[in-house]
Amino acid sequence: MESVGTVAAPAVLLADIGGTNARFSLRVGDALGPVAHLAVAEHPRFIDALGAFLAQHGSGCRITAAILAVAGPTKNGRAELTNSTWIIDGAELAAELGYPVQVVNDFEALARAVPALGPADVVALCRGEPLVDTPRLVLGPGTGLGAACLAPYGDDYVVIATEAGHVTAPSWSTRTDQVIAVMRQRFGHVSAERLLSGSGLENLYQAVIALDGFKAPARSAAEITQAALDASCPASRATLDLFCAMLGEVAGNLALSFGARGGVYVAGGIVPRIADVLARSEFRQRFTDRGRMRAYLEAIPIWLVVCADCTFLGLQAMAARLVAPRSKVAA
Repeated sequence: MESVGTVAAPAVLLADIGGTNARFSLRVGDALGPVAHLAVAEHPRFIDALGAFLAQHGSGCRITAAILAVAGPTKNGRAELTNSTWIIDGAELAAELGYPVQVVNDFEALARAVPALGPADVVALCRGEPLVDTPRLVLGPGTGLGAACLAPYGDDYVVIATEAGHVTAPSWSTRTDQVIAVMRQRFGHVSAERLLSGSGLENLYQAVIALDGFKAPARSAAEITQAALDASCPASRATLDLFCAMLGEVAGNLALSFGARGGVYVAGGIVPRIADVLARSEFRQRFTDRGRMRAYLEAIPIWLVVCADCTFLGLQAMAARLVAPRSKVAA
C-alpha cells in the first residue's frame, strides 16, 4: 500500500461477505487494491478472517472506515449471515477496530455496481429496449439467492435491498408442483432459495431422482453442474434445465413486482458457469409467460453479469460517497 513519507496512507476497508467466501480489499485514494478471497469455513468469526486479511495486505495504510456487504438481512447495522454462523455487528466492530463500520446487504452493494458496468462486464441473455429512468433489478444465485432493485431518484439512485430469495417458490406446472411437494416434505416452507442456490441445485437433484427413479450417485452442486454440462448424467441435466426455468420464473415475478423496465441483471457465482445452457433453456419462456403482461416482460433486456468481484464496483461507489465530504472540506 502507498504511504506518504512515514505517514500511512488513509484507506477504506471493503468486504463482500457470503456464506462460502469472504472477499476483502482496501481502497487507498481512488484506487482499489487486490481482492483477497478467504474461505468462511476456515475462520470461526468474521474478525478472524479480517485479521488474516490485514496481516497479509494491511501494512502501509491507515484504515479510516469500513463498508461490509453481507449476505443476510441487516438491522441497525447488524447482520446474521443466512448461510453461515457468522454474526457481524457494525457497532461492536467499530468499538474494537477504532473506526466507523457500515454494514449493508450484499445485493445493495451489487445493485450500486450496475451504473459502473461496462460492455465487457455483461453478456446479453435476452434483447430488449430498456426504458430510461425506470428501476433495474439485480438477482443472483450463489450460496443463497439475493435480489435488489436500483431505482432512479432525482439525479441519483436509491437501492431497495430485499430478502426476495425467501419468498415462496413459484410453480407453473404439474411437474413443478411435484418437485415442490417432494421438497416440502423435507423443509416445510419451500422458498425460492431452496431451489435457486448451490444447495438448491442439490435439493432439485434429489427431487428429480425421487420423482423419475434415476439411479444416480449423490453429487455436490459443482458435480451436478459438471455432469450436466458434459452430458454424463441425465438426472443432472434434468436438474440444471429445471434450475434455469425456475430462475426465469422468479426473475419474471420480481421484474413485475419492481417494474424493472430498465433491465434485469443476473449475477451470482453459479450462472456464469452455465451461460450457454441458460441461453438455450426455458429461462426466457418462463420469464415472459405472464398472460396479458407478456409484451411488458418481452421488452425488458436481461444481462448476465460476468465481471469478477463485481460487488466491489458498488462498494467503491459507496466508499467514494463516504470520503467525498471530507475531500470537499479539505479543498
